[in-house]
Amino acid sequence: MIINQQTLQGIYVNFKTIFNQQLEVTETFWEQVATRVPSTGRSNDYKWLGAMPTLREWIGERQVKNLSAFSYEVVNKPFEATVAVDRDDIEDDNIGVYKPIIQQLAASAKTHPDELVFELLANGFQNKCFDGKPFFSTSHKIGKITYSNMQDGTGPAWFLLDTSKPVKPLIMQFRRQPEFVALDNIQDSNVFLRKEYLYGVDYRGNAGYGFWMQAFASKAELNADNFKAARKAMQTIKNEYNKPLKIRPTLLVCGPSNQDAAETLLNSKRISGSTNTLYQAVDLLVVPYLD
Repeated sequence: MIINQQTLQGIYVNFKTIFNQQLEVTETFWEQVATRVPSTGRSNDYKWLGAMPTLREWIGERQVKNLSAFSYEVVNKPFEATVAVDRDDIEDDNIGVYKPIIQQLAASAKTHPDELVFELLANGFQNKCFDGKPFFSTSHKIGKITYSNMQDGTGPAWFLLDTSKPVKPLIMQFRRQPEFVALDNIQDSNVFLRKEYLYGVDYRGNAGYGFWMQAFASKAELNADNFKAARKAMQTIKNEYNKPLKIRPTLLVCGPSNQDAAETLLNSKRISGSTNTLYQAVDLLVVPYLD
């Protein structure tokens, strides 16, 4: 094959088509637990999380929630992946061998938010959220009442989430969506020095924590008693006016090590000869990032 700019443009269009097709069909899971938020700058400020809106009877003046006590910023980060195509492969018309690599580029870009979101969930015992406490903590406060959204234990963590609200327990913000890019001009230094044409993907974004009230973490054994305790702890959270926040757990998230226990708990109509009252109590999501 004769290598000229027209040939390289054709290769770029072909690679980009492969990339976009794979991007379209690659499955992701982060949308089940995180709210997609657009970003137009270096970062997003989420101090408004400290004012979960609830209504009260209007007596006297409006009561404006003071957000000065809260500070939570999610800074966008750049992410990239790049592959090199040898000039000899283009010259020898051997471009077809790169199709799986371009597909993997797209799949990696599409699923990278999964890594960010679920690793953030796993690290919620240490990472702080908008109230300055770890996302999973025994000392969250609403008004004068202290709440816990975690159970101690020594096993692999599992998580009970309320994903029914407009804002989910986690946030995935995007400054720029994944984009296929190339450095494929004949005059580029990478071609002259290494006889390589470069193709890649990059995007900007980051994950962050939403409302801790909608998430409960446990390292205790995944069984009926501990599940019910977690559910009750979430359902009994109230606002500063002593009104229920109407938290309704809808999703159990765990890693493969807890999958058997989770499926038994949620998918069995009977356990040990007795009716299982937790049959299909919530949906189940198993992801590899939590073990």
